[in-house]
Amino acid sequence: MDSHSRMVQFLKVLLPLAAILLLATVFLLSRSIETNVSVPFTQRDIEERLADQVVTLPNYLGTTRKGESIQIEATRAAQGTENAVPTAADFQGRMGLSDGGMITLDSNSGMIRPDKNTATFVGDVVITTTDGIEVTTDLLNTALDEIRGDTPGQVNGTGIIGDFTAGRMTFGTEKNDGPVHILFTDGVKLIYEPEKTER
Repeated sequence: MDSHSRMVQFLKVLLPLAAILLLATVFLLSRSIETNVSVPFTQRDIEERLADQVVTLPNYLGTTRKGESIQIEATRAAQGTENAVPTAADFQGRMGLSDGGMITLDSNSGMIRPDKNTATFVGDVVITTTDGIEVTTDLLNTALDEIRGDTPGQVNGTGIIGDFTAGRMTFGTEKNDGPVHILFTDGVKLIYEPEKTER
């Protein structure tokens, strides 16, 4: 038998032994790995999330037809059932205007409907603009494809000229490329404070 045949016979024995040794090493090492890792949710939390299809920290990012940015986020959102719409808790939104301004929206809860290009803010809604207007209301409907919104109910607010109330508020552009205007209607009452305008 020549040296080549001896080498082949030797490798026929050596290679299967090496494979067995590698497999045994893998199984021995796997036993030392910690498999009892705790998850940051209780079993009840997991069951509720699976049943209600809950999403943690959902975040919606969009751009209007004019290139303005819209971002809406929440701490958690539930898919809802056949008879209930999806809802989210701690609903917050930011609308970046083309002139560099910003409208921020905060509420207790809300819902977003990308299929209808709408978002609704519900409960203790606070609307703040970068030019110093802060408005509170119970319900605010907004669009997702443009900077537009309206409150079907009363609003209370404060601005650079004083405190005011109104039966309704809308905001949006009057023309396609125009600036965003806020309009208060249905019985506007203003407490004029000259000292605010002088600051």
